[in-house]
Amino acid sequence: MAAAAFILIAYLIGSLSFAVIVSRALGLPDPRSYGSGNPGATNVLRTGKKLAALLTLAGDGGKGWLAVLLAARYTADYGAGEAVIAACAVAVFLGHLFPVFLRFKGGKGVATAGGVLLAFDPWLGLAGLATWVAVAWVSRYASLASIVAAVCAPMFALFMPLPPGAVPALILIAAATVWRHRSNVRNLAAGRERRIGEKEDAGKASDPLSAHRQGPT
Repeated sequence: MAAAAFILIAYLIGSLSFAVIVSRALGLPDPRSYGSGNPGATNVLRTGKKLAALLTLAGDGGKGWLAVLLAARYTADYGAGEAVIAACAVAVFLGHLFPVFLRFKGGKGVATAGGVLLAFDPWLGLAGLATWVAVAWVSRYASLASIVAAVCAPMFALFMPLPPGAVPALILIAAATVWRHRSNVRNLAAGRERRIGEKEDAGKASDPLSAHRQGPT
């Protein structure tokens, strides 16, 4: 029973979409209504508001970190096994992808996955971040950097002392990340993928077909 409660709490934490929360707080258009339609930091950046994108990144990453940290801190107190920590990592990630508060239509989970890595082990988080930055710096594609970092994370985790089930959890997260970026992979192959910092006119929010024509990023 305690294990199920921890997993549910992690999922609900993951369901908080900071792209939507920050945009509303700052009076910006709903991130689901322009660009890729993805409620994430990369899409928020298309408004040209770097502070909004940074706050979104921090919030989405922070919730992944918090969910795993809470599980690591309190599972033993409530008689839940250590494997619940890994289950909470998957739950908070899936909460971002399929948030109950947004009718199960969420983001791609990259920042949340980064928070999970940091909570598992700071060095693992830094390794994932370094991979993302290196690929993004060379390619200028956030999607490609995200895919490579997600795939590399379970391999990095093999060399670190992590809770039971952490590596399988990271493999699931990596697989889900690649799946969520499948449209980006097609855009990369076709040369249509938008580069980091390429501004999207938020005024196009009124055109519901805009995101479909441009392809999700």
